[in-house]
Amino acid sequence: MDNPYVPLLFFMTLGLLFAAGSVGAGQLIGPKKANAAKAMPYECGLQPSPKAEEGGRVPIKYYLTAMLFIIFDVESLFLFPFAVAFNQLGLFALVEMVLFVITVFVAYAYVWRRGGLNWD
Repeated sequence: MDNPYVPLLFFMTLGLLFAAGSVGAGQLIGPKKANAAKAMPYECGLQPSPKAEEGGRVPIKYYLTAMLFIIFDVESLFLFPFAVAFNQLGLFALVEMVLFVITVFVAYAYVWRRGGLNWD
């Protein structure tokens, strides 16, 4: 009798070996010289602000942008399977999706109120 977990174990092991191999190859092959450009903080291709170089606080816009990405990424992750199987799920799934969308909207309203959508 075949164990149904053997393929799962195989792919998990393969994924871990690939991750460890990639990190190891980067350490072996990658450049070892440190320079001033590598030591500078990176702010989306712009010149870093003086606060970032001094180790100061990072503006909240960075966190709000990340939060927006995660919110809408997770929302699309859950809404796509729901849309595909809508006919088979019934009223309970519809109510659950409405509650989920309301929860996502609350997070969206929070980001909007904090100024995360203002790109000055």
